[in-house]
Amino acid sequence: MEGAVLAQTPAAAPAKSVKIAVLGDSLSAGLGLSGSAAFPARLQKALSDKGIKVEMINAGVSGDTASGGRDRLDWSIPEGTEAVVLELGANDALRGTDPAVTRAALTDILTRLKARKIAVLLCGMVAPPNYGSEYAAKFNAIYPELSKSFGVPLYPFFLEGVAADTRLNQADGLHPTAEGVDIIVRNILPAVEALLGSISGQRS
Repeated sequence: MEGAVLAQTPAAAPAKSVKIAVLGDSLSAGLGLSGSAAFPARLQKALSDKGIKVEMINAGVSGDTASGGRDRLDWSIPEGTEAVVLELGANDALRGTDPAVTRAALTDILTRLKARKIAVLLCGMVAPPNYGSEYAAKFNAIYPELSKSFGVPLYPFFLEGVAADTRLNQADGLHPTAEGVDIIVRNILPAVEALLGSISGQRS
């Protein structure tokens, strides 16, 4: 039956662009970079190069914590948004925020996005070593556990391939350069494509 439905509307899904938002902090907002070099813009271009049309919203705010993202969720993610790349928690880890606080905020965000029937790709973060192994273990466990409990896909570490590489980070050692952003985009692209593919499947 599904095949019959798909056969009747072969061009329906690709014809309409998907409205996708990146809800994050300075890592995705593009601190220190031009708007065209920021993660959302580069991700949109990478998808476009593959023939995937998206309407991209940069909902990143520099300095934001998971709690801050939760508090501005309703106005940051407008009506009609179909997918969210959720990239929050790096500032929590840098500040040594109680992992229970970060977990509660991300749980609330995921709960509210699920209620709005918005697909989510959860991006994991890794705690820096300076707060000790116990803190890191509690913090790092947040993302895989929430991915499992909410049934949302997890991209294990947003800065994979870029973190701690001086050639790919700005002078502060924390924020990716334009080249670093391109590596992040290249690495995360298959996960975003899969997310968008699931939405197209639901439309059919």
